[in-house]
Amino acid sequence: MPNLNRHDMMRPFIGVLTLFIALFSISVSAQNAPEQPLGPGDTLRIQVFQNPDLKIETQISENGTITYPLIGLVEIGGLSVAAAEERIATALREGGFIVRPQVNITLGILRSNQVSVLGQVARAGRFPLETVTRVGDMLAIAGGATGGGDDFAIVTGLRGGRPFRKSIDIPAIYLDEKSEENIILAGGDTLYVPRAPVYYIYGEAQRPGVYRIERGMTVMQALAAGGGPNMRGSEWFLRLHRKSVDGAVEKISPDMTDAVQPNDIIYVRQSLF
Repeated sequence: MPNLNRHDMMRPFIGVLTLFIALFSISVSAQNAPEQPLGPGDTLRIQVFQNPDLKIETQISENGTITYPLIGLVEIGGLSVAAAEERIATALREGGFIVRPQVNITLGILRSNQVSVLGQVARAGRFPLETVTRVGDMLAIAGGATGGGDDFAIVTGLRGGRPFRKSIDIPAIYLDEKSEENIILAGGDTLYVPRAPVYYIYGEAQRPGVYRIERGMTVMQALAAGGGPNMRGSEWFLRLHRKSVDGAVEKISPDMTDAVQPNDIIYVRQSLF
């Protein structure tokens, strides 16, 4: 029999101890990991031990509630899975339906942990929030805004249980790394990129049509985007049609430095000479 020193004899014990410590660390980490709270749109499978008639599949409503057999409406939005299980169990116990209810909730689709990206983006849809995700990251995931998209996006959702809405300056996100516009998104948010505002050119212009309004665009720049007047037109004979607040259409003789507004119609009239 070979001679074993103390180190060799302890090696199997050390291996088992190391494995135990690793498993214990994983268990503790899992317990301490933050749990995503339940929210509107999440689908759940709920069952109670030894009570098969109480097994249901349901979806959390927009106000954070579900309807459960025997106890009716239960508010579980914002709770962890464990807290939701306890709330249902308490209601069953206090209602006198089951003495010691053991409630188990299995998660289905977590829509509350997704962000809906809509509007003028390359790939509209729902995207999961796997880590801390900002507006710029989510736009990149959705393929970015299209050429017809506005420079401003709108984020809507809930913050602290209250409706939240913020207009986001998209170029500012990418021009300034520390921009406050690049906010952190929350589960259930909607990121909407509207269509960019446009103006119209018709009459004696080189290229009549519909054009996107760029930031700070003047009448001169708008006219240049349409190629300017043709041989019969004149930049000195412009007429601008603009809808006022009360819905009436104003006819204006604009200066070249006037700012263009959404849905303006620039009419290039024929030259007198």
